[in-house]
Amino acid sequence: MSLKIVLSAAEARVIGCLLEKQVTTPDQYPLSLNALTNACNQKSNRDPLMSLGETEVQQLIDALVRKHVIMERSGFGSRVPKYQHCYCNTEFSGLRFSPQELAIVCELLLRGPQTPGELRTRAARMADFADSTECERVLEGLAGRAEGAVVQRLPRQPGRREARYAHLLSGELAAALTAEAATTPAAHSAAAHAAPATDMRLAELEAEVRALRTELAELRAGLAELRAQ
Repeated sequence: MSLKIVLSAAEARVIGCLLEKQVTTPDQYPLSLNALTNACNQKSNRDPLMSLGETEVQQLIDALVRKHVIMERSGFGSRVPKYQHCYCNTEFSGLRFSPQELAIVCELLLRGPQTPGELRTRAARMADFADSTECERVLEGLAGRAEGAVVQRLPRQPGRREARYAHLLSGELAAALTAEAATTPAAHSAAAHAAPATDMRLAELEAEVRALRTELAELRAGLAELRAQ
């Protein structure tokens, strides 16, 4: 598995949910479509909140199956299909994370950019961190991976003691964050420094629209081939 696989914001939510539930509720993993939809729309540990329907989640699953990062794995006697990720730490993936790294990546997928202090508190349900300094060391390791950075440190916002980190697993979002970091001069006022949440969500929505357009083009091409037969 390489970091060349780009996840849309909605796909990132699906992968994040599967990673989370695998660790926090292993007895209920893999997840059915209904369970995965509920996890995506969960009111806690999610930002932004989503309201996805089962049809939308099934389309996301199908897209991620084509990207070889999700597979159907139903247990004996199961009456409904269940799904598990093969995104990392599996025999089907070359992408490996330690428990601490996995917890951080999962939280970033589920909640977006966060400070080391926030990540330490929120990721504690999946892995132990002695303090924020240890969390920051793990983040620096993820940012400096030889095979490609997984996270990026963002410019510190006015009034905040810590800088936030964002994951780089969604190509469009990563590009937007990189541009923000490169074009924000230190001399800007607090208003100019602020990165409104609406800008982040707009970038995510634009990435989803592009992904949906790509899928629609693929479906049209497949339909055209069927008609030609």
